[in-house]
Amino acid sequence: MSKTVLITGASTGIGRATALLLAREGFTVFAGVRKDADAEALGGTVTPIKLDVTDTGQITAAAQRIGRLDALVNNAGIGVTGPLEHIPLDALRRQYEVNVFGQVAVTQAMLPMLRVSRGRIVTVGSVGSWITLPFGGPLCSSKHAIRSLNDALRMEVRPWGIRAVLIEPGSIHSDAVDKLEGEVEPRLESIGPEGRRLYEAAYRTMTSAGLKEERSGSSPDVVARAVLQALTARKPRARYPVGKKSRLMSTLGRIVPQHTLDALRLRALGLS
Repeated sequence: MSKTVLITGASTGIGRATALLLAREGFTVFAGVRKDADAEALGGTVTPIKLDVTDTGQITAAAQRIGRLDALVNNAGIGVTGPLEHIPLDALRRQYEVNVFGQVAVTQAMLPMLRVSRGRIVTVGSVGSWITLPFGGPLCSSKHAIRSLNDALRMEVRPWGIRAVLIEPGSIHSDAVDKLEGEVEPRLESIGPEGRRLYEAAYRTMTSAGLKEERSGSSPDVVARAVLQALTARKPRARYPVGKKSRLMSTLGRIVPQHTLDALRLRALGLS
């Protein structure tokens, strides 16, 4: 019997690449999507399932439909950027609703099935949990939270043979890059005239540098292969840094003094 896996945020990018790879490797794949068009685009090798991770009803329905589960891949996420002085609190709450609370909600719903199967939970975090960028506070802090929560989960579910693994991508060239570019103008509108006066030039410089870095990043397939390894290894590692500069950034975030690291970050983004 093939192993059954649920992947959240499988419409595009890392989630889509992971769903298609696992299907090719013989997994029975349920791919969480939000739109009918995204479901159709996945093709016939996976089973699309409507799943907004902030919708309790859809999470419950997904768990009931799946019935038996060997692995959960928490991938759904969004990226909110902007100056903390002027970031709308609703936008900050939305960042956490999707990236943090949504992931926890799905995990809670699927754990009874994973306990039966002695399954695995693979969460797609980010190297941003180790190194925060200016104007990246909302997104990076959500990844910090996910790393911490995953550390707790890993120890808590161990008695039932469940392994909780964190994937930490570096620069990845996916559809999320284009989404970020499309959100620059709306984000500037949302911070108001005073926010624009104070931060617009620096914010545009940061996003330009960030987009350039991401567009030269690794393919989402690199992350998909790391997820496959985490699901199939007899003894998976606790964390898998993958993609361009992932090991470098996580190492810098741990060992370089903060003021030195600040200077390096600002210089790299053209803000020094």
